[in-house]
Amino acid sequence: MLAGLLLVLATLTVGSRFDDPDMWWHLKMGEIVFTTHTIPVTDIFSYTTNHHSWIPHEWLSQTIIFLAYKLGGYSGMMLWLCLTTTVLFIAGYVLCSLYSGNAKVGFVGALVVFVFATVGVSIRPQLIGYLLLIVELLLIHLGRSRSPRWFWCLPPLFALWVNCHGSFFLGLVVAGVFLFSSFFQFRMGSLVSECWSPALRKTFIIAMVLSVAALFLNPVGLKLVLYPLDTLIHQPIGLSAVQEWQPLKLSSARGILLMAVLACSFMLVIARKSELHFDELILLAMGIWLAGSHDRMLFVFGILAAPIFSRMLSTSWEGYNAASDRVLPNAVMIGLALLVVFWAFPSKQNLARQAEANSPVKAVEFIKARNLQGPMLNDYGDGGYLIWAMPEHPVFIDGRGDVFEWTGVLEEFGQWATLQADPNKLLDKYGIQFCLITPESPMAHVLPLMPDWKLAYADKGSVVFVRVPAVSPSKSVRAL
Repeated sequence: MLAGLLLVLATLTVGSRFDDPDMWWHLKMGEIVFTTHTIPVTDIFSYTTNHHSWIPHEWLSQTIIFLAYKLGGYSGMMLWLCLTTTVLFIAGYVLCSLYSGNAKVGFVGALVVFVFATVGVSIRPQLIGYLLLIVELLLIHLGRSRSPRWFWCLPPLFALWVNCHGSFFLGLVVAGVFLFSSFFQFRMGSLVSECWSPALRKTFIIAMVLSVAALFLNPVGLKLVLYPLDTLIHQPIGLSAVQEWQPLKLSSARGILLMAVLACSFMLVIARKSELHFDELILLAMGIWLAGSHDRMLFVFGILAAPIFSRMLSTSWEGYNAASDRVLPNAVMIGLALLVVFWAFPSKQNLARQAEANSPVKAVEFIKARNLQGPMLNDYGDGGYLIWAMPEHPVFIDGRGDVFEWTGVLEEFGQWATLQADPNKLLDKYGIQFCLITPESPMAHVLPLMPDWKLAYADKGSVVFVRVPAVSPSKSVRAL
């Protein structure tokens, strides 16, 4: 019954989230992998990077997303999002229930996962990556509490994970936390640590060595394994400019909820109603640091904090007793949950309206109808949709910030878009013939003032400017 409620919660949460700008280029990449049976290792979507080498670090997730589209169009993609989000929430519920030993409190943990997951639930590979993070935590818990044989599931998990999303690196760090804390045996007030047996630790170490080796079962090799580090170290512009990589504002709703979860957890420790384990303290500290540094990492904080918070609450709430179950009310609740899901699932028309409201759908139709030719300059957020809907026009830039930062294009575009450089410098360097940007862009107010440019199209979300051919002096004289 509680799983049914999580299904309802997932459907209601994602029903209006057919709007992620990166969804489109992920979809296009999946189509290429599926139809050509090859995995591109150079940029094939833009003309500005000159086919620079690129790391396809999410190719398997992208292929899965495309398969959902191939089977059901927009509705298939939304169904994939609903099901994947539901599985993630239910996996979080299972983890919290087993870790706390209390199925009722486990549902509270699932709600913690839900609250912080809302920062990043969308049709993107990261959803699969974070689901696999929950699976890793579940396997480690089962391995040390029930049977070490569960540890042998970690190598195939990482072999899958490395081809789905860069969060596999976080999975290695989490495993390292458990290994590090396994060497300590102490009690300092309410902070405790239990040393693992040598046999258990040995099995875990071997499993992790095999997991690291499994990371090289990918189409790129070492570069893909090191990609998450490269993102953190060598992409300062992307990390500072993109909203989801900005530091967390504690005054925001999610910031307040984070502080509330931490306050409740430590109050339980201070009141001596619960102990805090050494590995839990490290994981909480890591989750706080990640979420504080980058808003999108609230998702990770929720996954790491939920089972810990559930365990602390487990003694404060009566446990679940299967003998007291009432089958008929549960069955009714499950039936109602399925009806709500059926009613709440967005229609094809609704999904089309969401796509039109958040992507330059009409502007693309205008460009195709007028058969605009030549190099195009587009906004960062629109590049993904243009890759999908207008592949005949290579983009200037898109959400793949890595390759554009490596080639210097991201810095050039940032200076152009924020009026920090002469607009003509970039426009002339790339021979831009038309610009597709948002009405809120500063350049949308500058281009009409430039003699070589005129407004050709405008709607609420997009404007198109085209370059006006210069009239030579000889032609002007003949005209007179």
